[in-house]
Amino acid sequence: MGVPLIQQLRVGTYLMKQRLRGTKRYPLVLMLEPLFRCNLACAGCGKIDYPDSILNKRLSVDECVAAADECGAPIVSIAGGEPLLHRQMVQIVEELTKRKKFVYLCTNALLLMKRLDDFKPSPYLTFSIHLDGDQEHHDAAVCQDGVFDKATAAIREARRRGFRVTCNTTLFEGVDVDRVANFVSFATDDLGVEGVTIAPGFAYERAPTQQVFLNRQRTKQLFRDLFAKGKGKGWKWNQSSLYLDFLAGNQTYDCTPWGNPTRNVFGWQRPCYLLNEGTVSTFRELMEETDWDSYGTGRYEKCANCMMHCGYEATAVADTVSKPWKALGLALKGIQTDGPMAPEVSFENQRPAQWVFDDLVTQQMSRSDAAKAAEEAARQSGGCATPSAASHVKRKAAEKSAQDAA
Repeated sequence: MGVPLIQQLRVGTYLMKQRLRGTKRYPLVLMLEPLFRCNLACAGCGKIDYPDSILNKRLSVDECVAAADECGAPIVSIAGGEPLLHRQMVQIVEELTKRKKFVYLCTNALLLMKRLDDFKPSPYLTFSIHLDGDQEHHDAAVCQDGVFDKATAAIREARRRGFRVTCNTTLFEGVDVDRVANFVSFATDDLGVEGVTIAPGFAYERAPTQQVFLNRQRTKQLFRDLFAKGKGKGWKWNQSSLYLDFLAGNQTYDCTPWGNPTRNVFGWQRPCYLLNEGTVSTFRELMEETDWDSYGTGRYEKCANCMMHCGYEATAVADTVSKPWKALGLALKGIQTDGPMAPEVSFENQRPAQWVFDDLVTQQMSRSDAAKAAEEAARQSGGCATPSAASHVKRKAAEKSAQDAA
């Protein structure tokens, strides 16, 4: 595996503490989205479909650090949008690594070459580069020519300077397994990345192209075919072996969305990084007030085909800790690539999807408008809005929001 020993030990210690405390739900990775703005518009992305007033929002350094402290997860994955567009990204990374958080800065690498001088190599910082395949496939996936060449050049330079580097690869319908296998060999052997993070794409409801997403059966067979081609090649993965075994259809797992909680410009997003069905203001509210049993494959239609690592990696890691002999057996025998697959979860009682995105955006914009109006009222009153003025502004904003919703 590609995960360094120091990280394995630190995360293993954290997990054992949770087990000894009898904690049922706990975070493994904080998904931190300091902004949604991106310099690409990929066909399979559902993260950037917001009006400019929201795309222009940023989490501050203090807000990012507070989220990490509040959550307590040992790993922080900084996503977006494109994190390197954030003017304070260096300070955010510095503050998180000071706290010995293992930071994965997820980037398309278009700006990485220019920004490398701003960062310092550290065992706590990893650049996770988005690469969906070889040059032709990746540039088509991100809908822009030349991105692959820029990303791979940045990877080589970052590796030369001593940075930890992984690549993050998402697979979609119609991908050729031989090309994927060749790409994984290229990434680990030629580019020299620490490991590859790989997963099937999630069918975001706002993704501009929906036909590119894999169903569960296609996903399992694709990964079986891929792992069969990888036998004996020494591929390095930045994932647990049991999660990879799950992708190949050999494990029956339930999703643990609380394992990768998300903090973004709206607040703490419920229930997970992939689905936005409302936000709360604190991590405690997220953990204690979310109806977790309403989400996950077999429970909710939107989750039907999800096999993403942000939902299932925490499940696999917990299984590894509680049953280490399963991971040991997998290390000795390898991933099964033929024969019967593990039973699938039941879909008989899944509830229908709720399409709430537009309403949530309207609510967020109304709150933003109310905040701006309150600031303006404070400015006009000499820097301090009176309680009556502030409440009047909020009341008017709420009335407008109610009228818009009606």
